[in-house]
Amino acid sequence: MSISCSDCFSDLLCGEDSDTVFSNGGGEDLPECSSSDVESQFAVIDESIAGLIEDERNFVPGFDYIERFQSQSLSAAAREDSVAWILKVQRHYGFQPLTAYLAVNYFDRFLYSRSLPQTNGWPLQLLSVACISLAAKMEEPLVPSLLDLQVEGAKYIFEPKTIQRMEFLVLRILDWRLRSITPFSFLSFFAHKLDSVGSFTAFLISRASEIILSNIQEASFLEYWPSCIAAATILCAANDLPNFSLVNAEHAESWCDGLRKEKIVGCYELVQKYAIALRPRRFPRVYPQVRVMTRASTVASSDSSSSSSSSSTSYKRRKLSNSWWSSTTDDDRASLD
Repeated sequence: MSISCSDCFSDLLCGEDSDTVFSNGGGEDLPECSSSDVESQFAVIDESIAGLIEDERNFVPGFDYIERFQSQSLSAAAREDSVAWILKVQRHYGFQPLTAYLAVNYFDRFLYSRSLPQTNGWPLQLLSVACISLAAKMEEPLVPSLLDLQVEGAKYIFEPKTIQRMEFLVLRILDWRLRSITPFSFLSFFAHKLDSVGSFTAFLISRASEIILSNIQEASFLEYWPSCIAAATILCAANDLPNFSLVNAEHAESWCDGLRKEKIVGCYELVQKYAIALRPRRFPRVYPQVRVMTRASTVASSDSSSSSSSSSTSYKRRKLSNSWWSSTTDDDRASLD
């Protein structure tokens, strides 16, 4: 006698029906979320954001850090070059904006706590590579090798062992606290505060992220804490939307406890000039699609001419010389210790 599959696995079948599955076990329907439950959830979120604002001071350099650039004990130009290189690597590999910001955050916190043998040159380049490597390991699913990270005009090429030693030094100076509180910790919350419906939330977050990355090269940007930067950049992003043209710093101050109107205004004025340069077109023209019929011979001749033109251009392209690339010596690595 043959045995069917249904007979073999009958004991494994669940005897519950859909009514039982979607009940609380006693045959009653699951209770619906009331408005008070939703309000309590929002209250918990507000408390979490307030806690981030209270703790953010532990993940930024001290107030006297910016004074070191003003007194020229630290080179603002050298820092600007290092941050510019970090941003190039971020764009080259398509890293998240948060990855670039974290790298700069590690960079500044390290310099605030530890002096380097030189205020520019190879020590800053080594620190930049170590910081972008650590940030990528924190945020990116795929991290290039330490040699591949050194792209986009790096003046020095370091061996992986040298970079790893620098990474451990950064970890020790930062007390292994790499999960920093950044402006990106607040962007989503502030965007929803401004646009509770959610129609423009994605645009506000994306636009604010662009403005943040366009300002982190400026040493004066270090004067403001992450929550203030997030509020100011969300306000700048809102300027591109007619629906929120009347939103100002007073509105932003009410988004959460701990925000100060004076600081938001100061940061807003600083980032506004860069936001204007990055402002996209509000109403791009959309032209109707027109289908053009072309003879096959004409298309072939056009493809042939474009192919020859591109090959000529690539042939004339100047090859980059690698003669100026250099690596660190043993004396350099010894002085770093």
